[in-house]
Amino acid sequence: MGAEVNPETDELKSLPLGDLHEAANARFGGFAGWSMPITYPLGVMKEHLHTREKAGLFDISHMQLFEIAGKGAAALLSRACPLYAGSLATGQSKYTLFLNEQAGIIDDLIVTRLGDERFMVVANAGNAAVDEAHLRELGKDFNAGIDALDRVFLAIQGPQAADVLQTAGIAGTDLEFMHGYEPQPGWFMSRSGYTGEDGFEIGLPEADARALVAKLLADDRVTWIGLAARDSLRLEAGLCLHGQDITPEIDPVDAGLTWAISKQVRGQGGFIGSEALQAKLAAGSGRKRVGLKPEGRQPVRSGATLVDAGGNPVGIVTSGGYGPSAGHPVAIGYVEKALATTDSQVFAEIRGSRIALHVHPLPFVTHRYHKG
Repeated sequence: MGAEVNPETDELKSLPLGDLHEAANARFGGFAGWSMPITYPLGVMKEHLHTREKAGLFDISHMQLFEIAGKGAAALLSRACPLYAGSLATGQSKYTLFLNEQAGIIDDLIVTRLGDERFMVVANAGNAAVDEAHLRELGKDFNAGIDALDRVFLAIQGPQAADVLQTAGIAGTDLEFMHGYEPQPGWFMSRSGYTGEDGFEIGLPEADARALVAKLLADDRVTWIGLAARDSLRLEAGLCLHGQDITPEIDPVDAGLTWAISKQVRGQGGFIGSEALQAKLAAGSGRKRVGLKPEGRQPVRSGATLVDAGGNPVGIVTSGGYGPSAGHPVAIGYVEKALATTDSQVFAEIRGSRIALHVHPLPFVTHRYHKG
C-alpha cells in the first residue's frame, strides 16, 4: 500500500475524523492521496481477528460517494456500466464496473437505487477524480445531475456488527445483503463491505459521524481497524483491489468478474466497452485470476513473477500477504489458463530464490454475508 500523493498539493489529504484516529494512537501512512490509519496499538493480526470474531470499525472516508439523479440517471449508469440500472429495485445494490473501450476496468464500484430517478455510487479513493470526470463527460448526453457528496464514510464489519448497531439504536439492521437506503436526511447506509463478513457501510455528515463513532466505540465488542487489516481481510475473502488485482489493462474475463454482468447485458451491449467485452468472451481468456497458497510461512508479495518448473514465465502475483484467519500466507495473481486449476504448482522468483505456490480456490475463508 504505497502512498499516492495528491497531484495538486503534493500533500496527503486528511480524514475528517483524523483527530479521533490520532487520539486512538493510530500509525498513519499514505494511500490513494490520503493520510490513512494503517494500524492501531492492537496490531494488524489482532485487528484482523477481532473483525472476524466481533465487530471492527473502519474509517473509509477516502472513498467517494456520488449521487446520480434525474430522468436520465438510469440511462447514464447503464451506459457507464455493464448493467441495466433501471431494472434494479429500489434499495437494491449491485457490484459493477466502469470499463474503457477496450473493456479494461477503470474502477469497480457499487450502485444502489434510492428511488425512481436517484442512485448512489460508491467509488474507490484512488479513482475518485477519474470516475467523476468520466461520469461528467458521459453525463453531457443525459438528463442527470452528478453530485460528489462530502460525507464521512464508516464501515462496521463482523459477525456482531448488526447486534452492535441494534444496541446503539441505529436503524437499518433489517437490510438484506447488498441493499441500501437513506435512514435519515444526509445519511446513506448499505449492508455490504470489503471483508467477507456481514456488515454495513454508512455515509453521513461529520457531526453525526462523531456522535455515531462515540456510541459504537462505547460497545466493548467494537474497536478501530486500520487499512493493513482491511487489506488482509479482503485478501482472505478473495476480493479485488483496484490498481493491483484489476486495472484498466485487465478485463472482466481475465479477472473472473463476468458474474457481475448478466448474460442479457453482455448480449445486448450498449455500455462502454461492450464490443471489446463480447470479442473477449468469444475468443476466451489466456490467463485467469486465481488464489495462490505459498508453501511454508513466507508471504509472497504483489509484483512477484510466477514461473513454471522449467523457469518459464507463466504469471504474476498481484496481491499477497499473511492470512491470520486462514493460518497461512495467501495471495492472488494471474496465471496462464492451463495452470488455473486447483493444486497446479507454480513458483515465485524472489531475490534469486524460488517459493512454490499452489493454485487455491477463492475465497480462502468462507464468506459470511447476511442471507436473511
